[in-house]
Amino acid sequence: MNSDADKAQTRGLAKATGESPGELVRKYFAAFSGDGARVFIQLAYFYLVANTLSLAEFGLFATASSTGIVLSRIAAFGFISPLYRIATVKPQLIGVYSAGYAAALAASLPIIALIGAAVYMMLFAGEMSIGAFALIATTEILFWRSLEVVITINKGLERFGRASLVIVFGFSMKAFAALILAAASDGSLDSWATIYFWTQAIMIAIAALVFYPRRRWRFRPALYRRRIGDALSVSGADVLFYAQSELDKLVVLAAGGPTAAGVYAIIMRLVDLTAMPVRTFSTLLTQRLMRRPDLLGSFATRAVMEIGVIAVSTAAIGAMVVVFWIKPDILGENVEEAAVLLWLVLLVPAFRNLIEYQSELLYGRGQTFVRMVNYAILGVLKATLLFAILSGSTDPRDWLILANPVFGALYAVSFLLTYRAMRRPPIRV
Repeated sequence: MNSDADKAQTRGLAKATGESPGELVRKYFAAFSGDGARVFIQLAYFYLVANTLSLAEFGLFATASSTGIVLSRIAAFGFISPLYRIATVKPQLIGVYSAGYAAALAASLPIIALIGAAVYMMLFAGEMSIGAFALIATTEILFWRSLEVVITINKGLERFGRASLVIVFGFSMKAFAALILAAASDGSLDSWATIYFWTQAIMIAIAALVFYPRRRWRFRPALYRRRIGDALSVSGADVLFYAQSELDKLVVLAAGGPTAAGVYAIIMRLVDLTAMPVRTFSTLLTQRLMRRPDLLGSFATRAVMEIGVIAVSTAAIGAMVVVFWIKPDILGENVEEAAVLLWLVLLVPAFRNLIEYQSELLYGRGQTFVRMVNYAILGVLKATLLFAILSGSTDPRDWLILANPVFGALYAVSFLLTYRAMRRPPIRV
């Protein structure tokens, strides 16, 4: 997935930061190595789960998991952001901010439980057991969010090799869970929820013990006060980002039922793979924006970055379309049913990845409140447009192609909001 556009982006970033292209390329591949390995491990996991569960059960699992991911953004009220910034600029305070994160996480859990129960009653009651929903959502909220903390801390310290190892380990445990499901269970959603919960609990315990930096934890509330605004803004923005990112699965579940949600979840899971090289690049760029907020002052530099995102994303989805055209059942029969429709969303990855990239620009410049407002606007617009295209027909062949102009409109709005905000001075947090 690393094209000439990747190289152009790296050269542009090197010129803007003063770092040598060779050093940036080394850091990029160290950071991307985990995501690159993750692609293959995730495909194995995806193959096993999608073809062991029925299409309807996979749709329910995907939407329950998406709900957990959205709720996980409330966890600790966004305190992962101050923790990341401290790891990047003042690593000697990691222990102090780790204690603050743990306290904020404990305080957030009752709120998350109440919201999760309400969502279950509205969308999942009668479709899946509350036990299965609770296990799946808790796995995302506690275990996978905690793994993100371990990864983020290591990236903040620029220990990209260790961060990559954590990513590979985490997804290897997911694949191991899927292997247990395929080999030793009855293939039901309840069995998968139990397997998923316990294997990922073991995963985060090992990851935290082995990969989290050794620091003495000290609770110092006085140091957290000035960063509360940043944390809450980031939490709000993340909830809104993942709500608008995952909302489509919930809309399809509500409008078309579990089977339609399963087809759509498979397509969007494949689309999400195209974001991996872009996210790695965004990580490097965000860290440099924290140190030099004026980094992207040149229009030419901004243009190179956006063209690179478009090229990488489109090339990746195009390659997938060709692979599935040659061998539609390469990932199994259930995936085949959805993958043959992948060509209908050819432009969605570029627009989707550009929106995510632009949000990272605002985060790197400390404009977290503006970022949150932008996501609120995009979330409302996306829900409105999705309901509009689903009102005619819930057959994916009829409405999937309309997802391209929907995401194109979202990108246009994001572009205007982001670059208008970047005319203002950056905010130091």
